[in-house]
Amino acid sequence: MRFLRRSLVGVFLLAVTLGLMALAANTVRGAVEARMNAEPRSFPQRERVFAVNVVRLIPGEVTPDLTVFGELRSTRTLDLRSPVGGTVLETAEAFVEGGAVTQDTLLLAVDPTTAQAARDRTAADLQDAQAELRDAERGLSLANDELNAAVAQATLRETALTRARDLQTRGVGTAATVETAEIAASTASASVLSRRQSVANAEARVDQSTTRLVRAQIDLAEADRTLEDTQIYAVFDGMLSDVAVSPGGRVTANERIATLVDPDQLEVAFRVSTSQYARLLRDGRLPELPVEVSLDVSGVDLIAKGQISREGAAVAEGQTGRLIFARLDAAPGFRPGDFVTVSVAEPPLRNVALVPATAVAADSTVLVVGEGDRLESREVELLRRQGDDVIIRVGALAGSQIVAERSPLLGAGIGVRPIDPDAAEEPPAEPEMIALDAERRAKLVAFVDGSRMPDAVKARITAQLEAEEVPSDVVARLESRMGS
Repeated sequence: MRFLRRSLVGVFLLAVTLGLMALAANTVRGAVEARMNAEPRSFPQRERVFAVNVVRLIPGEVTPDLTVFGELRSTRTLDLRSPVGGTVLETAEAFVEGGAVTQDTLLLAVDPTTAQAARDRTAADLQDAQAELRDAERGLSLANDELNAAVAQATLRETALTRARDLQTRGVGTAATVETAEIAASTASASVLSRRQSVANAEARVDQSTTRLVRAQIDLAEADRTLEDTQIYAVFDGMLSDVAVSPGGRVTANERIATLVDPDQLEVAFRVSTSQYARLLRDGRLPELPVEVSLDVSGVDLIAKGQISREGAAVAEGQTGRLIFARLDAAPGFRPGDFVTVSVAEPPLRNVALVPATAVAADSTVLVVGEGDRLESREVELLRRQGDDVIIRVGALAGSQIVAERSPLLGAGIGVRPIDPDAAEEPPAEPEMIALDAERRAKLVAFVDGSRMPDAVKARITAQLEAEEVPSDVVARLESRMGS
């Protein structure tokens, strides 16, 4: 009996288990079929909105800066050369590399012995020429006296001949007497002619002596200059470079011994492209535009100002563009040969805006924030590049907002949230104030006193809670901590 009862219980439990398993299988099958036959659920997609920095295009006047590189030069540079050769006897203390000298300072003295000897010989030759001229002048005076005597003798002979002919005409004289008088007169005339030749020779001798004297004087002046050239002086205030001699050394004629540079008379030479040069022209000529020269020296910028003075006459072989020169007003700290940055102020542009270079794409387009804060692509005219900024023509986009920093995620039709850094910030809203009943106030004060807040914070919050009206955000924050 007991066996039968247990057997029936086992069969019953088995039947229940099989029934439950069948029910579970049927439930799973129904769920799978319902899942497979059900339409797929669609969840609403939310559009992604990007926050972008924008700038507002406000038309105005912008003066572009043309930035190029140039080299400083001195407008007064002189190669010091020795006119004569010889041994260097002495030099000035400042006759060293970088030495500062003033005008008419003795820089170098060459041994003057040879030049002095040549000068003395020339002076002796001058004395000889002067003595020769004096002797020639005395000879000319004697020749003139002899000529005068011969002329007087010829006059007497002519008078005697006239008297002899008169006597012969009256029958007193003879033909022999007349013939003798004629011979004497002819001889006197020949003597006058000879004396005239002597005077001409004496005058020629005087001319030759005068020429010789002039040549001797020229030689003496040249010798004096050669003697003076043994001492070299500074012709203007400046600094020395490339010094190549020292006392005791030997120099040859026309040897370069140093270079004298005026560091206060500086100009900058810089090269611009042909298009940049064309932008600088006004009425076909290059105006005297202001320039600014800067030199970065260990983080400290040396700055000098000036203006354009001239341009190169021709383009050198293998070069392009135009070479422009600008004189500097005052340039302390600059030296010839410095490689500097030159900024030229171009004529101002009107109805333009200065925007970040990242706002303009390679195809000269910008992204404009349109209606509904959606982006629109607009083409603009790019006029200049100014470092990290560009100058564009505003035109019909005046007052519009454009994206300041483009990225591959942005394009036409994209929704954005504009952020204008230049927009005025709205003043913070005043906190909402609420009144507390005595019980609620006491609970909040007790919580603050029992908290681990610093004493200064406790005192500040307690003072707020004891006021008639308390900021609602303070109350909400404390109650959230209390767990109420």
